[in-house]
Amino acid sequence: MELTTEQFIHDFELTLNEQQQTILSTATPSELFVALAHTIRQYYTPLWIERNKKLQENKDKIAYYFSVEFLPGRMLETNLLNLGILDVVKEGFAQLGIDFTQVKQAEHDMALGNGGLGRLAAAFMDSLATTGYAGFGNGLRYKYGLFKQRIVNGYQVELPDAWFGSIGNVWETRKDHDIVDVRFFGNVYMTDAGNGKLKPVYSDAQVLRAVPYDVPQLGYGNGVVNNLRLWDVEIPEEYELSYPTIEDRRRVEDITAVLYPDDSSDEGKKLRLMQEYFMTSAGLQTIVKSYLKLGLPLERIYEKVSVHINDTHPAVAPAEFMRILIDEYGLEWDDAWNATQKVMSYTNHTILSEALEKWHTGLFAHVLPRVYQIIVEIDNRYAAQMSAQGVDYETIENTRIVRNNQVHMAHLAIIGGHSVNGVAQIHTELLKEDTLRDFYKVSPEKFNNKTNGIVQRRWTQIAAPGLSKTIDKWIGQGWRSDIHELRKLNEYVDNSQAQADFWEVKQLAKQRLADYIEQTTGVHVTTDAIFDVQVKRLHAYKRQLLNVMHIIKLYWDIKDNPEGEFTPRVFIFGAKAAPGYHFAKSIIKIINELANLINNDEQIGDKLKVVFLENYRVSLAELIIPAANVSEQISLASKEASGTSNMKFMMTGAVTMATLDGANIEIKDEVGDDNIVIFGMTKDDVYNHYATRDYYSRGIYDNDPVIHRVVNTFVDGTIPNCQREGSEIFDALITYNDEYFLLQDFTSYVEAQEHLTQLYADRARWMHMSMTNIANSDKFTSDDTIRQYAQEIWNLSLPSHGKHRI
Repeated sequence: MELTTEQFIHDFELTLNEQQQTILSTATPSELFVALAHTIRQYYTPLWIERNKKLQENKDKIAYYFSVEFLPGRMLETNLLNLGILDVVKEGFAQLGIDFTQVKQAEHDMALGNGGLGRLAAAFMDSLATTGYAGFGNGLRYKYGLFKQRIVNGYQVELPDAWFGSIGNVWETRKDHDIVDVRFFGNVYMTDAGNGKLKPVYSDAQVLRAVPYDVPQLGYGNGVVNNLRLWDVEIPEEYELSYPTIEDRRRVEDITAVLYPDDSSDEGKKLRLMQEYFMTSAGLQTIVKSYLKLGLPLERIYEKVSVHINDTHPAVAPAEFMRILIDEYGLEWDDAWNATQKVMSYTNHTILSEALEKWHTGLFAHVLPRVYQIIVEIDNRYAAQMSAQGVDYETIENTRIVRNNQVHMAHLAIIGGHSVNGVAQIHTELLKEDTLRDFYKVSPEKFNNKTNGIVQRRWTQIAAPGLSKTIDKWIGQGWRSDIHELRKLNEYVDNSQAQADFWEVKQLAKQRLADYIEQTTGVHVTTDAIFDVQVKRLHAYKRQLLNVMHIIKLYWDIKDNPEGEFTPRVFIFGAKAAPGYHFAKSIIKIINELANLINNDEQIGDKLKVVFLENYRVSLAELIIPAANVSEQISLASKEASGTSNMKFMMTGAVTMATLDGANIEIKDEVGDDNIVIFGMTKDDVYNHYATRDYYSRGIYDNDPVIHRVVNTFVDGTIPNCQREGSEIFDALITYNDEYFLLQDFTSYVEAQEHLTQLYADRARWMHMSMTNIANSDKFTSDDTIRQYAQEIWNLSLPSHGKHRI
């Protein structure tokens, strides 16, 4: 059916009256939002039911994407856009006199994630539905987001992010028929089950109930609805007497309270392990039960099921799958192991070996006694098999799962699966050469690359509707359903009228952001300035501090020559630091105090502004990214696995200031050397420093007067109210030898920034660069990434049932 404006208005008003018990004239934005969400649910629910029915009838293979975090942000506009009714709803609201933007903002960001990892998982859910593949998500139903960040006196303050708010998650549906139990702790011993078999017996286990809530994932314009399953925890009635106090119950509820609980204590570590096992066990149990309804042999489950391990958080999956197959369904070890390896696949998201999860064997065996027994057996059999194949002792030891009193989760994911992929070309190569070198030597056939991608619909049609309409004007609307048609824009990158149109779109986006900056921070910024943006997690290897050092240099340049020519710059930061990451929090303090210094200096005026926007999240990114002229992607070469903000900025016309790291390399390949600004060491330069141990930051500091002055600014009192933080940063750079080579790359970075300023002064040249980035950003659609996963790792076929549209 085609939805008319009249039909929508009728449906919406009826829902508002019946469900919210109110009328238009008195309804609040929250009530209007809930009524709108329930109206939309009426439209997609028949499609959702039909999808599940057809998948079951046709026995289609399904991929299950296990991730400890998903970061969808607000879902309203995505659902409206993908159903093809966004314009109808906006027109209906206009006729009713309702402010659509106000209603949209009544929805809290769905804060089930932290950053790039969670945003990627959410993007993949969107792309799986859009491409039509049967791919379902599996995660946790957190009550609170990572945290709500406030800046108080320049410091990050973490507050609970109760994203559920008073209205909960309007998109979810509780599914009681799929409730399962998950066991922790206790003792497990083996008894004779007859027929020469042993079976495990549990005593004194803690049994918790896993309750699924399903969130629909709508495909763009095709009527496909996939599923994101989020697990909540409850205490089974029969065990209620074991939890007599509020504190006892809260300890259970903590399992789904917040993403990444502080694991600096043993209690925190235990909670994190319980979280990860809880979602993994619950998901795998229901997958097996669903498969068995097909009436097919369990030992061939890999023909209909793929399970993907997104980073090491769900990496217990191979061992838990073995436990289910052997203990609960009686499969022989070899049949179960064959099925497990063919079902499981794993994405690695980090080059930093210290970031790969490891658990102390004592803790692991205490929390998950039976799973630990199975892991030890997997490990012993692996070592015996490798030895029989003639693999040398050192390689075997380096790749074992249980080693040095630790359970290495990445090793379990690799050994227990058939595929390991990195998320950018350089990242995958570094995994082979360095982080997972010994595994690559033993099993090179498992390794492959899948460069990350983004949902272009979110970052153009939703976040930048003005940009989208301008693209329509010049190349038609075909790109909205086939992003590769963006390449047609290459024909117009030197067309003066097209350049004027795209310049105007960017200026309007900058004005929207400037208004938000003034409203939230009180800082006035001019859209005549270059908007230079770095938004991402605050981490030393991402080198926000290098950006800060350059800003300090610009500050001194203006102070030394206040009457000189200077291209105005607005430097915009957005970032959360992990609550326990002291150094990162010190950088946030420095940025804010530097901003206070610069923004209140009349001699500086509009030539230079610094803004830190608190509580960076998806909805704020949708405001910031389309307004950026410059995208700062300045991590130390070899440290960023991929990055995805680089792709979002590129697609909305920012020029990338980049090291040759992560997906920056592939961006350069797409746009050409002249349409990106590259600086700094290569990964080979970095690894050469590691090999020769010749880096000496104090020598650079002593011999370069510009660097000397910039670094001294942290400790000489120029920046007020941050003596302790300034000293910490000075020590990191000089006393402790500058781990991420900021001083080494600083001069190259400054030269690149000066070159960028010159480019911006030539509007025709700049718009050529900006439009070339937009035109060639199609490479980074998550739709294509998902097609690669589906075809090359999960071996999925497109379901044959037809398309539908509202």
